[in-house]
Amino acid sequence: MFTLGDIPRRGARLYAKKEALVFGGARLTYARFDQRVNRAANALLNLGCQKGQRIAILSENSGEYLEVYFGAAKAGLALVPLNFRLAPGELVQIVNDAEPIVFLAGDGYESVASIIRQKVRCVRTWISLDNPSEGYVSYEEILRNAPDCDPLVQVDENELAVLMYTGGTTGLPKGVILTHRNLLSATLGMALGWQFNEFDTTCMFLPLFHASIWPVFVCMMVGGKVVLIRRPELGVILQTIQDEKCTHMNAVPTIYNWLLDYPGLDNFDLSSLRLIIYSGSPMPVEILKRCMSKFGNIMAQGYGLTEAAPLVTMLLPHDHVLEGPGSRLLMSAGKESVPVEVMVAGVDGAPLKAGEVGEIAVRGPNITVGYWKREELTKDKIRDGWLYTGDVGRLDEEGYLYLIDRKADMIVTGGENVYPTETENVLYQHPAVHECAVTSAPDRKWGERVQAVVVLKEGAIATEEELIAFSKERLAGYKCPKKIEFWDQIPKTPIGKLLRKDVKKEFWKDMHRNIG
Repeated sequence: MFTLGDIPRRGARLYAKKEALVFGGARLTYARFDQRVNRAANALLNLGCQKGQRIAILSENSGEYLEVYFGAAKAGLALVPLNFRLAPGELVQIVNDAEPIVFLAGDGYESVASIIRQKVRCVRTWISLDNPSEGYVSYEEILRNAPDCDPLVQVDENELAVLMYTGGTTGLPKGVILTHRNLLSATLGMALGWQFNEFDTTCMFLPLFHASIWPVFVCMMVGGKVVLIRRPELGVILQTIQDEKCTHMNAVPTIYNWLLDYPGLDNFDLSSLRLIIYSGSPMPVEILKRCMSKFGNIMAQGYGLTEAAPLVTMLLPHDHVLEGPGSRLLMSAGKESVPVEVMVAGVDGAPLKAGEVGEIAVRGPNITVGYWKREELTKDKIRDGWLYTGDVGRLDEEGYLYLIDRKADMIVTGGENVYPTETENVLYQHPAVHECAVTSAPDRKWGERVQAVVVLKEGAIATEEELIAFSKERLAGYKCPKKIEFWDQIPKTPIGKLLRKDVKKEFWKDMHRNIG
């Protein structure tokens, strides 16, 4: 099995003159990219970093970010990619937990890094990726003083490669241990399943600190090209796909919803796209149908989680059928990826039969070995080699997985279980609804009720009564919203996933305890 550092190393051998990375005005061949990765690795070693130690990075997307990512791997160091949307206090908590000895700050994040600097003791060297700053070492300066030869540090596939903190929709951040074997197993599975090749170009705009970095690994593993965008700006994405003739993009459903409503969408030539992947959260069927109508039969789904590095199942383009018996698969998350086994487990942890609903458990070489400094959590989540995901679903007779929702998001109202995704899918069918989130809210009669928050399309009009009646025509009464609020926007994660937990907090903030 390769290590992460073998991706640019192998690229320089096999595709030396091909473009590997495009970012801003820079266009790097595989040979040139590998040289800069080597300089990054040697620079870190020159600073006194030793194999097995950790380095942290706080930055938006950039070419330098990827150099550090792969450079750390070549040097035998573990990268701690930090979520730049977190508050300084949250970042301090993560840094103190991970104990990196080097901290790299990207353009605009030097001030945040300075706040963190006052409250941590583990970091020995502070590096500015872009702007000269007092008390920071210049990234370009340390690269200039480092050789561009491979450091040739012996790295085992089972060593820690990335310590990726996750929590987003489920609570306080926890460090997920991802080894080189985890990351490369998932990468090979995605390259095979989605048939990436050296002629592919991915438009990469989701944040690199997230598990959504996977298109970079997949494309570079097979000799393709990565076109990197600093942040997901819709006009820039569309222009980039047209100009660079991108063949692939990956995003969350929210971004596809925004793209479909983008003024002037039809003015862009997107004909180069051969594969559009949606992941991160369930795709409302109505939005998926609009995507297929606009882009054609090139949609594919990936279901996964950080702990799976990140892929578990994939729903391929040929599974996307709009009409007839095959259309049921639009509600599916697809079949197992190459290295993964999927089980739906009952409350006792035993496998359930096809059609029965339970907790989704996964195992394979891509699955994390555990959580950083969290032995009890590791024992609770990983049992007999299976990672219990906290997601609820069922398998059919053909092995297709159907996601129902997260256990933590389930609403119990009047003794009945309601899964928010089902209610959201119905609300999305209403022509006035742009975005929606369904969660629980306190209710004197039922304990908790089904509560919806809706963002209307620009210029559209709809009332609470209208949407509730619309839901009741399509759902059992107990699954329908009892109340609906109209908001200007819904809180989201940095990759665009709707944050139900933040919506839920608004309704439970005055209560002594949170039901459900």
